[in-house]
Amino acid sequence: EVQLVESGGGLVQAGGSLRLSCAASGFTLNDYAVGWFRQAPGKEREGVSCRSSSDGSTYYADSVKGRFTISSDNAKNTVYLQMNSLKPEDTAVYYCEADLYGSTCPHDLVSGMDSWGKGILVTVSS
Repeated sequence: EVQLVESGGGLVQAGGSLRLSCAASGFTLNDYAVGWFRQAPGKEREGVSCRSSSDGSTYYADSVKGRFTISSDNAKNTVYLQMNSLKPEDTAVYYCEADLYGSTCPHDLVSGMDSWGKGILVTVSS
């Protein structure tokens, strides 16, 4: 069974940090492009970060560059998103994603990728 399970969200004050985790089952994350997107109520999903498996290149949305870092632990089949210097506008439900048909990240960090998890809420207070 293909599954992605997010964890590590919560409530944090502006300027604080959180680390999100995504544990995969049914496939090996390191074989595919993987990343994170977020979605606020009434808004379309926004690609946040992505890592290509073809060459290990990482990409970030302009809004999070310098603050967020994507990483992975192959032994645990888990991808992480370290979020520092959080801002209220980062508030959203975060989902991990994977493209089971490719190893290269899309230009918008979300197109063509899928998520089967429920996501996890990140709330940043002022």
